[in-house]
Amino acid sequence: MGNINLDTDFYESEDPIWNPALLTIPVPGIRRMVNLAADMEDVIHLSIGQPDFKPPSHVIQAGVDALNAGQTGYTMDAGLPELLEALSDYYSQRYGRALSPENLMITTGATEAIYLALTATSAPGREFIVPDPSFMLYGPLIRMNGGTVKSIATRAENNHQLDPQEVIDAMGPNTFAVVLNSPSNPTGTIYPRETVEAIVEEAAYRGIHVISDEVYDHLIYDGREYPSVLSCCSDLDHVMVISSFSKTFSMAGMRIGWLIGSQGAIKKLRRYHMFTTTVANTPCQWAGVAALRGSNQFIDSMVEEYQQRRNRLVELVEQTPHLTGYRPEGAFYLFPSLPEGVDGANVALKMLRETGVCTISGDTFGEAGKSALRISYSTSLDQIEEAFERIIPWMKKQNFS
Repeated sequence: MGNINLDTDFYESEDPIWNPALLTIPVPGIRRMVNLAADMEDVIHLSIGQPDFKPPSHVIQAGVDALNAGQTGYTMDAGLPELLEALSDYYSQRYGRALSPENLMITTGATEAIYLALTATSAPGREFIVPDPSFMLYGPLIRMNGGTVKSIATRAENNHQLDPQEVIDAMGPNTFAVVLNSPSNPTGTIYPRETVEAIVEEAAYRGIHVISDEVYDHLIYDGREYPSVLSCCSDLDHVMVISSFSKTFSMAGMRIGWLIGSQGAIKKLRRYHMFTTTVANTPCQWAGVAALRGSNQFIDSMVEEYQQRRNRLVELVEQTPHLTGYRPEGAFYLFPSLPEGVDGANVALKMLRETGVCTISGDTFGEAGKSALRISYSTSLDQIEEAFERIIPWMKKQNFS
């Protein structure tokens, strides 16, 4: 490999062999930090957005049974009919609105669903309104297809809530879609029903689409009700909703996601899907059927554990000099602010090298996060406690003035 820097050379190369659109894809901040940590000893990861629970045993067994039964061929391009049926039943019951299997398409994780939704709709002259900070996939996928991003900044002192009037005021003649992510990665914020309804209703009135990433829709704390876009829209004509089994059933590596939309949108996206991953993993789709048909005991236990971790993390951040936190309502992230003007990337790097605690710098998720860190609590309470036994005294020694 010579002296090739895998973190930069591919992304920054001007070699004419590469499509110039690739230059819109930044070096992944998460990958950079995890790669650095891989060469160190005794690292505590508050970085990875992956559940640390094993999937339910009946879900694993369903996948094994599918393999043993020879269920290893292609499914229909929209997905396994049994899974489409199970998902339509599940969502119809959860949100009290009729969905049919024709409103769904199974994808290779939520990542493919996001890719399809954004790259199939972004084009020169089309503007997308995106919260900042937000999941790192949205902006690059829009820009690489010629679209533009209008960012709406949120802040820790406001619990990173999105102001619906600010979103509405940002809508203009070139606005094609609003991208929502609730609960949010990286902030853990849940938008209340009134916020979602206001945005969805105004978007429908103006013929603007709403693309909603709802991957964390079961990781909801304090007994809150989850206001999905599906429960806030009158029809699906301008709405696409994305989710997966990755977080809900700790099936991240099994790569089963889905996209919900109008039947017309699904028909178009199925054609696009055929030219990307063709179909999702067949045995794992059978595992997904088992997940949906089983009880909620696994989810309830997981949510209870995450809520305990969230509560303790909030306390620890309050005890940490130079960090301003808040109380996230969902997902498994906290996005505390550093003092204004402090470079979060430098802090994350220095903290990793000097304490062995790996976090993710806020600029990974947008300009508004430059003076912030993303902390994941998808790890044990013991690991969280040990991490802050290192972080708090280290932060006391820092002079950010």
